[in-house]
Amino acid sequence: MIDTHSHLYLNEFAAQIDNYVTRAIELSVTKVFLPAIDTETHEQVISLSKQYPQICYPMMGLHPCSVKENYEEEIAAVEKLLEAHKFYGIGETGLDLHWDKTYAAEQADSLRRHVSLALKYDLPIILHTRNATTETINIISEYKDTSLRGIFHCFGGTIEEANAIIELGFLLGIGGVVTYKNGGLDKVLPHIELQHLVLETDAPYLSPVPHRGKQNEPSFLPLIAARIAEIKGVLLEEVVEHTTINAEKVFGF
Repeated sequence: MIDTHSHLYLNEFAAQIDNYVTRAIELSVTKVFLPAIDTETHEQVISLSKQYPQICYPMMGLHPCSVKENYEEEIAAVEKLLEAHKFYGIGETGLDLHWDKTYAAEQADSLRRHVSLALKYDLPIILHTRNATTETINIISEYKDTSLRGIFHCFGGTIEEANAIIELGFLLGIGGVVTYKNGGLDKVLPHIELQHLVLETDAPYLSPVPHRGKQNEPSFLPLIAARIAEIKGVLLEEVVEHTTINAEKVFGF
């Protein structure tokens, strides 16, 4: 299995990082992709990837919640690191209008600049959307005639939104929310083919049941895959096979 979205480099994991990585490998998690947040943690992303190159794959970008007055400086730092290191994706980027819309215009500009970087480096873009799925889809639609590809991370939207994302050639990142009683994905996923899905944890956030409310980690990925299999009425092995193929394809493996 491939965890396409995990913040395994954060301080919450540091003291026992060997244990977290070992547990993930023991439960057949073969790759963990690390989305960036901002300059406060970029070096941690790179460092963890060097420490565990067999499983950890770094990505680079500016999280929409970190888009503030200095966002152009932050993007310049992203560009500089992209020139100096090998990364496997651009992001996470996107739009988050849940708590604060003060920097909505700056977030949209940041997203478009990340799209340019994804096209320049031929890398998938990892999209964070919260209370802004339609707005994000509209921006990505501007590039539908390009080679842009990527993942709508932590998808929890409607069938209509899922189909619009699929129409753009993007994948849906499915995480712990799929295990929540009122998460809503049990109504959506029966209508979505496995070829459009990838697995993710978003660790340390959004732990799947029965760990909800506790710190998430990549070794919980099988719980997410099992719930998808249950919802869709297919074998767990089918979910693992398809989502792994999808992840390897979008990341260029």
